Amino acid sequence: MKGVERRLLGLVPGRVLVALGVLAAGQGVLLVVAAGVLAGAVAGLDAGRLVWLVAAVAGRAVLVWVSSLVAGRVAVGVKRGLREALLAGGAVDVSVDPSVDAGARVTLLTRGLDAVDPFFAGYVPQLLAACVVPPLVVVRLAAADWASAVVVLATLPLVPVFGVLVGARTAALTGRQWASLQRLGGHFRDVVAGLATLRAFGRTGHQSGVVRALAREHRRAAAGALRVAFLSALVLELVCALSVAVVAVPVGLRLLEGGMALSTGLLVLVLTPEAYLPLRALGARFHASAEGVAAAEEAFAVLDAPPASRAGRAVVGEGVPEIVLERVTVRYPGAGRAALEEVSLRIGAGERVAVTGPSGAGKSTLLLVVAGLVAPVSGRVLVDGVDLAELDPVAWRRRLGWVPQRPHLFAASVADNIRLGDPDAGRDRVVEAARAAVADGFVAAMPRGYATVLGEGGAGVSAGQRQRLAVARAYLAGGPVMLLDEPTARLDVASERALVRGAARLLEGRTALVVAHRPALLSLADRVVRLRGGRLAGPAPGGADADGIEDGIEDGIEGGRAA
Repeated sequence: MKGVERRLLGLVPGRVLVALGVLAAGQGVLLVVAAGVLAGAVAGLDAGRLVWLVAAVAGRAVLVWVSSLVAGRVAVGVKRGLREALLAGGAVDVSVDPSVDAGARVTLLTRGLDAVDPFFAGYVPQLLAACVVPPLVVVRLAAADWASAVVVLATLPLVPVFGVLVGARTAALTGRQWASLQRLGGHFRDVVAGLATLRAFGRTGHQSGVVRALAREHRRAAAGALRVAFLSALVLELVCALSVAVVAVPVGLRLLEGGMALSTGLLVLVLTPEAYLPLRALGARFHASAEGVAAAEEAFAVLDAPPASRAGRAVVGEGVPEIVLERVTVRYPGAGRAALEEVSLRIGAGERVAVTGPSGAGKSTLLLVVAGLVAPVSGRVLVDGVDLAELDPVAWRRRLGWVPQRPHLFAASVADNIRLGDPDAGRDRVVEAARAAVADGFVAAMPRGYATVLGEGGAGVSAGQRQRLAVARAYLAGGPVMLLDEPTARLDVASERALVRGAARLLEGRTALVVAHRPALLSLADRVVRLRGGRLAGPAPGGADADGIEDGIEDGIEGGRAA
């Protein structure tokens, strides 16, 4: 038994294991009784004994049902405990651990942990039955016919030996299948989350091909695991059939010669297959639970890993900080070139720096590095002289205000969406934040004002209004550092003008890094720098350079079309 299986068994209370063992022993005793009654009834042509046979079979069925009920409840409890532990540890929260593949972890929390059911509901009860029933059967066979008992005792070990040999291959293939399922689930989640962006850039066809390729990979892995599972069933059936034949042939010959009583022979022939059946069924249960064991192994690995939030406990002061990037390089897995390469930039305390550059230059990656959501492969980020890697990331992100290109609004009231910046804020502060973001006018015009419930994703408000609510959210957070990622992209002129007024109030007295192209937003910056191909191309004094203006014109055209 592997370590992960022992650990899973350790999650089952001892009294439950004892109860399942007692139930398995009861099933074994009733099996032996039923076989004896059947053999006696047939040999003695006594139909009256069949009543006891029915009673024994019914009792065994009741014990099987109770065992399944107990095991099912154990499975539910263990899954709930694992999910709570994973969620409490921030298993899918990138704010706790920026290295998390959220899609893969969601697959683990849902489909993965659901696959643990067969282990507790099938494998564990069958394992106890395999430990209890064969010895009872062998003891009864020894009492009836010691020669048959010796043959059974000698051939019984062949079943687990062949089962282990095939099971090792099954475990490897199932691990591969689980890994492919995680990749498929994680990528599909990311595709669904970014579907609007993919459709806007005409990349839905490409991602459909990627999903199909991942699905084919998972299908091949699943088919491989099933092939080995069927092979295992064939091998175990063959071993059991030959073992039973080794017992049955001599018994038949002895019955013909008169060297054995009919009732004894019938008892041996009925009980012999039952000695192998629990072990054979254990192999099938093992294959059914293999995926759940692989998922549990990963869950334990996540739980055992030290949380990223404990890696650093340093906390900088509460004032407006200075941020310095020293030769920062970022490479994404599978990318042909670095997203950022040897970027050095100083943002003074209270300074507002704008970053321009063409699409793909690394502007958004730069913001993610400052936010601590992407770790550089080399170089470092200093906050008031302290390495960002040594800071408590949760405390650091509480000091940040974030306005992305496409802020997400939830299916909740306007006030609750703004209140995400500070969940404890009262109505007065929410209204103040909305006024600072120049959002109070359109909110007041809504049917229920701040109590108006929006649709998921911001259904019910325009793109410009959604951006202003995001600015209000960042204003309410009140952090001394603001990160804005092209908040005026895809907005018309009127919406842009209102948003810039709100952004001016938001950035006042704060250290800010703003990704922007359009002149209105660039006018808020104290300094403008340019990224090209992941490298700093030098400052752009007095506003955007020619490429930045061209990008701004393109954004304006796109915003006009969106409007």
